[in-house]
Amino acid sequence: MELKRVVVTGLGAVTPLGNDVPSTWDAMLRGVSGSAPITHFDASLFKTKFACELKNFDAEQLLEKKEARKLDPFVHYALFAAQEAMDDSALNLNAEDKDRMGCIWASGMGGLRSFQECVEEFMSGDGTPRFNPFIIPKIITDIAAGHISIRFGLRGPNYATTSACASSSHAIADAFNLIRLGKADVMVTGGSEAAVEYTGVGGFNAMHALSTRNESPETASRPFSKSRDGFVLGEGAAALVLEEYEHAVARGAKIYAELSGAGLNADAYHMTAPDPDGNGAALVMQLAIEDAGLQPADIDYINAHGTSTPLGDIAEIKGIIAVFAEHARQMNISSTKSMTGHLLGATGALEAIATVLAVNNDIVPPTINHADDDVDEQIPEWLNLTFNRAQKRTVNFAISNTFGFGGHNACLVFSKI
Repeated sequence: MELKRVVVTGLGAVTPLGNDVPSTWDAMLRGVSGSAPITHFDASLFKTKFACELKNFDAEQLLEKKEARKLDPFVHYALFAAQEAMDDSALNLNAEDKDRMGCIWASGMGGLRSFQECVEEFMSGDGTPRFNPFIIPKIITDIAAGHISIRFGLRGPNYATTSACASSSHAIADAFNLIRLGKADVMVTGGSEAAVEYTGVGGFNAMHALSTRNESPETASRPFSKSRDGFVLGEGAAALVLEEYEHAVARGAKIYAELSGAGLNADAYHMTAPDPDGNGAALVMQLAIEDAGLQPADIDYINAHGTSTPLGDIAEIKGIIAVFAEHARQMNISSTKSMTGHLLGATGALEAIATVLAVNNDIVPPTINHADDDVDEQIPEWLNLTFNRAQKRTVNFAISNTFGFGGHNACLVFSKI
């Protein structure tokens, strides 16, 4: 069968850099760090005392107080991002067939804060099992997709994806495939995460996964630099409205870019560590590029997974060199996690937005926090890792990589329309 084309017609985000897409994108281009000391809880006894938190976020700007109390923050973030994306798309819901509109949403951790609070309340009591009647619908990872569908009346495909840090890239890939197979006309997709809690920080500290650069939080996320010592935990949400191309054209929609390919695979190597040779990363990029009907030499920009971990960054670079060979000299590569931190299950959607805007605006956001005397000898100096400053260039085709604990890999290809 002939596959339908899929385009991006709406974007939304709440991030450590800003509570909407324009402010987030502007901060990315200026190389702003979203990392600062943790305010959500007392982190003074933790190995890591900083994170990329949202700033000045107020759920009651969108939700009634009573409604907001029934929802975990990861759902608050999801609804804000989805609302901005739907507004941005300018879809007239009264004129649409909502049976052909759906939502696939991702989260790696779900309602972590609500779960913590529930356990604390139970353990501090007399042992009598008294639980909030909303506790289960507050913590399950699929509930954000459910609330988005309820808010907009979307009666098409509706579910959640969970694959650790690749979760929202998998959500986008699934939404993409449903549209190009003719199963839906419009899909709201993305991810949200609210894991800057003591369980999240403490758990990742125990794994030695987080940076402990407490003396300089704003420079702690430094992908591809020799002194990198772990990722910086982030929070927030990002949403994309995907639409069948002819449907978008017929209603005169603004089109940011085309989603032209997706690759999905597994390292099948280790529960948390990447394949050190980057084999899984290489294959998933190849799969995505082939799915888009392109060649490696067509790609202008890679939004790298680039977490700032010692093992992960090297594995990804090895994968890139294996796929692109000499063409790697001609591309830009950058990690926007250097600014936003790592949003776990939401990171793929946020980085998809950064990739879409790079294609749409012909500018590549930077990898910040790199010093000239901090070069990792394992990374070829001839790679253009877009250090410290955004770079203007024509971006016709770009890919976004996400790799999750468990060996889950996803790659998305975006093309200029």
